Amino acid sequence: MVMLFRISLVVHLAAVISWMAGLLYLIRLFVYHAQEKEEVVKDRFIVMERRLYKIITMPAMGAALLSGILLIAANAHYYLKAGWLHKKLVLVFIMIGVTHYAGALRRKFEAGTVQKSHVYFRVLNEVPTLLMILILILVVFKP
Repeated sequence: MVMLFRISLVVHLAAVISWMAGLLYLIRLFVYHAQEKEEVVKDRFIVMERRLYKIITMPAMGAALLSGILLIAANAHYYLKAGWLHKKLVLVFIMIGVTHYAGALRRKFEAGTVQKSHVYFRVLNEVPTLLMILILILVVFKP
């Protein structure tokens, strides 16, 4: 049981790192895409954004969620009573929402219907970072 927990933890940490890297890079691509004027470059951004979202970000999010559920299940009597975990899960659900919002924005870029400026995307890029920091504080300090 200890080995399964440790394997789940390694998978969870790797998946969360990949999820955050994908999400942060995706939104950074949106910054550059929103500034771009040349159609050939915009088309290249569309391909990059699609691949990043579908091949890295979404599978990593799924792996993070699945492995997180396994970690909670492995020690449910402790985790389900831990107030810090409930707060963390609220922030995780917000992060999931941000990820899906990024997916919707990616589809708008692909359709050519994005109405947001590069400044909007620069601010949006800080949201996952802030959520990640708050989640880490809850996990490390368990307030």
